Amino acid sequence: MNRICIYPKDIQRITGKSERQCRNIIAKIKEESNKQKHQAVTLEELCDYLGIPQNGLQSFLK
Repeated sequence: MNRICIYPKDIQRITGKSERQCRNIIAKIKEESNKQKHQAVTLEELCDYLGIPQNGLQSFLK
């Protein structure tokens, strides 16, 4: 089963950035998407924000 939601630790593994920077990335994505604090960020939204193709990350997050 594939996950849809992204967490700071996932972004940290993908980008190599610190956990704090990854939390800031999630906050920026939520701000741009007009999401509330309790709403999750999806893999698709992260890929759009970072400019990374989604098909490569699906296998990385398993």
